[in-house]
Amino acid sequence: MKALRAAGALVAALCAVAALAAPPAQRLVTVGGAVTEIVHALGAADRIVATDTTSTWPATAQALPKVGYQRALAAEGVLALRPSHLIATADAGPPVVLSQLRGAGVQVMQLPAEHSAAEVGRSIRTVAAALSMQAAGEAMAARFEQDWAAARRDIAAMPGRPRVLFILDHGGGTPMVAGDDTAADAMLAYAGAANVMAGRFRGYRPLTLEAALAAAPDVIVTTDEALAAAGGRAAFLARPGLSALPAARNGRLVSMDALRMLGFGPRLPEAVRELARAVRAS
Repeated sequence: MKALRAAGALVAALCAVAALAAPPAQRLVTVGGAVTEIVHALGAADRIVATDTTSTWPATAQALPKVGYQRALAAEGVLALRPSHLIATADAGPPVVLSQLRGAGVQVMQLPAEHSAAEVGRSIRTVAAALSMQAAGEAMAARFEQDWAAARRDIAAMPGRPRVLFILDHGGGTPMVAGDDTAADAMLAYAGAANVMAGRFRGYRPLTLEAALAAAPDVIVTTDEALAAAGGRAAFLARPGLSALPAARNGRLVSMDALRMLGFGPRLPEAVRELARAVRAS
């Protein structure tokens, strides 16, 4: 009996030592919809204590506490959640806040800003390494790359190259159109479509009637959020700068969820397939 008690005491002591030696559980704040999607897909959602407002998928992410918009973080709000890590896209900021978080002992990691399928695969592996889930990350990245290759084959077989005008407008001011070096431009190219504003400027610029008429798009592409902010399809197409376009008069309008279409996360293969089919069928 004494031997059993002694053995039990030894096991308890060893467990206590192991607990002290084990690293503390990670408490993650994920900033950027693609980052949140990757962590969920890796099976580490239980480590997330908060996300930003762009993290709208999966549905469970919407129920988590929010630290605000990714470009306008506040150190106090983040630190109140006692995070061990903040994993973010390159858009996160402002830089002074990220410096404050690092100074407070939070491990801050930002992923590169590159709108490419190759970068998605690298981001999966990078986030997995930060979570000590390299094997799961390698498996997930390999599946993504297989899905991406299949999507590229499917799109290559689709006929035509529709001329598309992409409009970004979430109700905050003047509608913007996408030029070079934007997520929208990259998505249109992957979908086998031509961005009618390509080669004219970089980034986003305000929509003007003259430029839109000169571009003569076959199809207009926007986000579901833009349609909701405008009050629906009819109201969106009736706004100045669009209503005079043949594409608008003919109702050739495609919309998708903003994060799904522009987030460049693990759902990229299915999103680009959906966009490619929609711009040809509209």
